[in-house]
Amino acid sequence: MIDSRIFKHKLQRLRAGGCPRVLDLFSGCGGLSLGFKAAGFKIAGAVECEADAARSHGINFHGGDERYCKSHDITKTSPSDLTAGLGLGDAAGAFDILVGGPPCQAFARVGRSKLREVAEHPEAFRHDPRSRLYIEYLNYVEACAPLAVVIENVPDMLNHGGHNLAEEIADILTTRGYVARYTLLNAAFYGVPQMRERMILIAIRSEVADDIEFPEPSHWIDLPSGYTGSRAVALKLALAPAGTLSGYRAAPKPDGDLPSAVTAEQAIGDLPEILARELLAAGELRRGARKLDVAIPYTGHNLQSEYVRAMRQWPGYEGTATVWDHVIRYLPRDYRIFAGLKPGDQYPEASRYARQLFEDELRRLAQVGKRPLADSPQWRDLEARFVPPYDDSKFPNKWRKMESSMPARTLLAHLGKDGYSHIHYDSEQARPISVREAARLQSFPDGFRFAGTMNPAFRQIGNAVPPLLAKAVATSVMSQLCGNRQLEGLPLFASSARR
Repeated sequence: MIDSRIFKHKLQRLRAGGCPRVLDLFSGCGGLSLGFKAAGFKIAGAVECEADAARSHGINFHGGDERYCKSHDITKTSPSDLTAGLGLGDAAGAFDILVGGPPCQAFARVGRSKLREVAEHPEAFRHDPRSRLYIEYLNYVEACAPLAVVIENVPDMLNHGGHNLAEEIADILTTRGYVARYTLLNAAFYGVPQMRERMILIAIRSEVADDIEFPEPSHWIDLPSGYTGSRAVALKLALAPAGTLSGYRAAPKPDGDLPSAVTAEQAIGDLPEILARELLAAGELRRGARKLDVAIPYTGHNLQSEYVRAMRQWPGYEGTATVWDHVIRYLPRDYRIFAGLKPGDQYPEASRYARQLFEDELRRLAQVGKRPLADSPQWRDLEARFVPPYDDSKFPNKWRKMESSMPARTLLAHLGKDGYSHIHYDSEQARPISVREAARLQSFPDGFRFAGTMNPAFRQIGNAVPPLLAKAVATSVMSQLCGNRQLEGLPLFASSARR
């Protein structure tokens, strides 16, 4: 049991003007870290098992110091080992805030009593390895004695295999002396050009707070029905009869008079064009790993939206006259299909258009006497060069052409292997989005660099918490911990202007 004087000492330090120190668990490249840093927190350490993501975090938050660029398996790295390796002394005194998004898949059938059993008996994970990652997170909470805990995860955490895992975690933290609440926040309401729904849990020591506040929205959008439907499913258990659950709080509602949500074009419209079909025809676009070490000058359309200025001028992560990481996937079969799609079109429309292109090619070959026999090997080879092999009744969402006038749909971690979910809205470019465009849609600034090659970078971006959403959460936590003292680094993209 942690000595209560440790919490008192930390609180006194913050109230005297000390900078809150953050440990980011399951940090990835650092979306949560970046948001907390922008809100005035110090990023004191991170735990991330994937090597490229850990190096990205170390580069962006610790100047590439090798101690911070190392990957760590949380199941093999104790809090004391971590702080010793970073020269931070005793784990109980090293951090004020723990943040992170531990994977939730392991808990599909673990109920509240089981989770409590595992949380209270450290060796229980040996009998139920599915629970291990969450238990390691809770072990860090126990060892590091933070004043506040922030957990981010997918909305399904509220209804995962028939269990409300967020409520279960909140219940455990409550027994450990925290006030814990959770809600669902959509990133588009917080200035992110992406309709990304996330569960956010905030827990603060009961010595500090008697309830939890969630950030007020800064932007407004009427979300598509698919998002509202998914939210209803996720909230089915949280909205059980009154008195059953104590942790859930409804998210603050956006005001229709707020600025409109940032659109895809406002987010990426200034970036240099990549004319995929022209590059392919010129032999300048080839198969192979895409490195992130080429700087491309800004040319052509130079849209200067408020959002673009924020991404280029983010303090400490400013852009330059060139753009990095602006690379795309090699998809020679599909660029011509992308060009023929309309905004909002998905795979059924793509499949029909591809079939039309194939039939057009058959007619052209027939005119010159070279049409292959139906179902011959030559016919099937030609068909494969035009028509994707996926069943359009089973993969309706596999492809989607973005709408320029709306925020993007949710970016996924496997974007590098399947970029069809975010096809650029500009038919002249006829391509999936680039690494830098994905970063912009997640609200990573232009000076934020990603370690590795294209696919690892896409994975890091897709797994990340949007920094602007993280900043909104962090600002709320800072206020609850430290009152309304003047904070540094807060003017970034915090417009409250009305439409």
